[in-house]
Amino acid sequence: MKMMTAIIKPFKLDDVRDALNEIGIAGMTVEEVKGYGRQKGHTELYRGAEYLVEFQPKVKLQIAISDDQVEAAIDAISGAASTGKIGDGKIFVVPLEQSIRIRTGETGEDAL
Repeated sequence: MKMMTAIIKPFKLDDVRDALNEIGIAGMTVEEVKGYGRQKGHTELYRGAEYLVEFQPKVKLQIAISDDQVEAAIDAISGAASTGKIGDGKIFVVPLEQSIRIRTGETGEDAL
């Protein structure tokens, strides 16, 4: 099993969710987060004054998936979240040792 974390632009969330649903991944956790990468923010003009916006609004998805779904999920997220511009996001995949469905007590991939 793997825990996949994806950081994407907020307006791409529905596209990513739809792409994951198409490949059979229905469950995910979504958080609104802020951060920056290589672009380190940008300047904006507000009421005639210029100011630095250091943190960009992003959406963080966490998805627990089986090993055989990893490549399909990466392709789905990458395709749906891409705008071709700076700040499209990142995907991280780490091993997931155990999962337990609290309601039924199922463990491992059965709990996903």
